[in-house]
Amino acid sequence: MNQNTINLLFILLRSAVCGTELQESEKALYSDGILPQLFALSNKHDVAHLVGAALNENGLLKKGEPYSDRFLKKIMTAVYHYEQLNFELKRLCDTLEEAKIPFIPLKGSVMRKYYREPWMRNSCDIDVLVRHEDLERAISALTEKLQYIEKERATYDVPLFSPADEHIELHFDLVEEGRAKSASEVLSSVWDNVYLHENCSYRYEMTDEFFYFYHIAHMAKHFETGGCGIRPFIDLWILDNLENVNVQKRQALLKKGGLEKFAEASQNLSKAWFCGEAADEVINQMQNFILSGGMFGSSQNRVALQQTKKGGRVGYLFSRIFIPYDRLRRYYPILEKHRWLMPFMQIRRWFWLLFRSDVASIAKNELKANMNIEKSTANEMNEFLNNVGL
Repeated sequence: MNQNTINLLFILLRSAVCGTELQESEKALYSDGILPQLFALSNKHDVAHLVGAALNENGLLKKGEPYSDRFLKKIMTAVYHYEQLNFELKRLCDTLEEAKIPFIPLKGSVMRKYYREPWMRNSCDIDVLVRHEDLERAISALTEKLQYIEKERATYDVPLFSPADEHIELHFDLVEEGRAKSASEVLSSVWDNVYLHENCSYRYEMTDEFFYFYHIAHMAKHFETGGCGIRPFIDLWILDNLENVNVQKRQALLKKGGLEKFAEASQNLSKAWFCGEAADEVINQMQNFILSGGMFGSSQNRVALQQTKKGGRVGYLFSRIFIPYDRLRRYYPILEKHRWLMPFMQIRRWFWLLFRSDVASIAKNELKANMNIEKSTANEMNEFLNNVGL
């Protein structure tokens, strides 16, 4: 990717988020011929609506020009989707309030209030946390009152779909054990670090420092599975520039969860992207890793990372075939009372994978990547993990 395109991307993102006008020297980086590359890169990371907003506010889009129209369409789609998500979030919150089930909205639902316009912080779904003991009651309330449809359960959340096909992730944990250093040890105390949302009896919000730690932990988790895209770094930059926050409390939680080094590396990258600060070797490594992976990372990145953590190709392959008890019991809760059933549940999971074409396709691509990754690439990934503290 052309470095000029990358530089212009982050100039435009800063302009969109802050509402600042581009300087003449920054406008000089723009040309009609750069729009296709700029659209491809921003769309890959699901920030084309922000880039389009900055271009439009600075008078750089021309109606009728193909890529200008694509950017304008992304803006309209983002506004429309935000209204849909906001409407669905209100229905969900009202239903859980009525059912007297404590809950905490997560991620984009919280971050939107810090953006210049709430539609600028788009998201694919609505994430909400409930206590594990309230999970079944919450599912019943949402499926009976709102006609949500429950899908296959994951290890720490339950996917639901509204009649309008909005995706809701009902979490009962914030991160899996063994992910993002010692994050689970900190995040397990989430309900001790919340306060009631204004005029609500069951809707809670995390304290600033706890939400900050959760954001870093969530980024780290996605790093370990192949990448996290640009958007979390925009969020981080905004969170780092909030007024009246207790930085010492944030740092204390990061230290407790073993994420200080990763947080520092992420903060440095966000400053390089959005404040124009100088990039060092680690920042360049992170940038290449993120921009190559797209919004959800890549199979190549994911497998290279896991090979490093699991001790090579054989270790990675073994870890994909036989998942540990702590993860398997999330898929099959019966194991909590009958651990002796673990071999049978492993086999059941294999059949589930075989008959899920989407999951089987992902697994096939990862196994192919596992065989093709060169040792030098794995060594580079090991160095990268050390440099970012993971």
